[in-house]
Amino acid sequence: MRMKEMVARTGVHERLLRYYEQQGLLAPERLPSGYRVYSETDVEAVRRIRCLLAAGLPTATIAQVLPCVRTDDDRLVPTCPDLVAQLRRERDRISRAIDELATSREMLDHVLSAAPSATLPDSTPERAQDPAPDPAPESTPGTGRYA
Repeated sequence: MRMKEMVARTGVHERLLRYYEQQGLLAPERLPSGYRVYSETDVEAVRRIRCLLAAGLPTATIAQVLPCVRTDDDRLVPTCPDLVAQLRRERDRISRAIDELATSREMLDHVLSAAPSATLPDSTPERAQDPAPDPAPESTPGTGRYA
């Protein structure tokens, strides 16, 4: 299948498919004309990539993990012996990042609680803890983040 059909089947933008290819996550066949031709295996790989990205893994790690997972129903199953240990390390890294962010939020809450209420219109503890969501990452050029 060509790029447009791959986009329709996976819901992933052409730019992201090219990015996955640049990162070594996808290797579609190339016609002599240079057009990419994707297979059903590529569709399944994109689904696994999206799942691993949603789990917080960077693409460099996904490149190592991808050959070692298979899809069983709607979940990914490790197939390489060392993969579970690597995924545990990634989980620990994510947990540390969450802890650091929680500490940062507590420090900001402490600073905000010391501010005179007149300088903080609409300030409530709920607002300080639940800020408005960021704009969609794909609409923020130059951030290096992909959705």
